[in-house]
Amino acid sequence: MHAPTAPLKPSTGHCIFCDLIGGAAEVSICFEDATAIAFLDIQPVNPGHVLVVPREHYERIEEVPKSLSTHLLDVALTLVPALQTASGAPDINVVIKSGAAAGQDVMHYHIHLIPRRDGDGFDIPLPFPASEMPNRQQLDGMAARIGSLLRDPLARTGGGHGKRN
Repeated sequence: MHAPTAPLKPSTGHCIFCDLIGGAAEVSICFEDATAIAFLDIQPVNPGHVLVVPREHYERIEEVPKSLSTHLLDVALTLVPALQTASGAPDINVVIKSGAAAGQDVMHYHIHLIPRRDGDGFDIPLPFPASEMPNRQQLDGMAARIGSLLRDPLARTGGGHGKRN
């Protein structure tokens, strides 16, 4: 598997995942290479819940270089069949939470691979029951806004959250 190199990025504070990657705590590793590590979640939704994590510290999805992001997804895809066999679960949720409002509690970017079985009690309800269905004008307006931001080079290179790698 190709392992792209990632530029170093300084941490913004203490990070338990950086501790795990650095060997400062116990971790049950199921995959590792030069840029990625995958280990079992210590608070699993279901047995076999794995986290795929870059070795370098990035907090949010938009901070991760595109080549590294692609590599992390390749690692996740490599793990899925083995995870299904090992856990005996036929299905998988792939979950990325980016930012506190999205429910990210460890501020080191990671991908959850959650083995799933019928009736396991876990749910990510989509469509979200409390959401109202927008009208076509609202959908078209948001699509146009996103599209125009993608075409505007100043919007892509602006501060922080619009930055592209």
